[in-house]
Amino acid sequence: MDKVEIFTDGACSGNPGPGGWGAVLKMGAHRKEISGGEENTTNNRMELTAVIMALSALKRPCAVTLTTDSKYVCDSISKGWARSWQKNGWIKADKKPALNADLWQRALELLEIHSVELKWVKGHAGHPENEYCDRLAVAERDKFAGK
Repeated sequence: MDKVEIFTDGACSGNPGPGGWGAVLKMGAHRKEISGGEENTTNNRMELTAVIMALSALKRPCAVTLTTDSKYVCDSISKGWARSWQKNGWIKADKKPALNADLWQRALELLEIHSVELKWVKGHAGHPENEYCDRLAVAERDKFAGK
């Protein structure tokens, strides 16, 4: 299996509001940057979209180290919450609907394809790739912020 490093971040002005996401994929000497945004979204949707788009960019199953500053993404995957929501028809333990079920469905499908190790980093704390992804996400968000 090819080894890939993925770094992701999301940004939003208001919650909901205009948002953006950014990701960097690294494999050996190769580096790919991807980003996008939406006019009306939430920070958590942008964080999760960055992960989905990065994993979707991989052409074959890979061993992925995914670094993000999103506790929402890390905890929902590593603590099994997202799988539990899926198993329970997208209902959380508190009987409320799980948010972002559409994105979680896609994320869980991608997590079945790739072997993913999650790494959480503190946001805005000087991690070079996280800071870069933040700049990508903010630039995308700003495309929508003026509309």
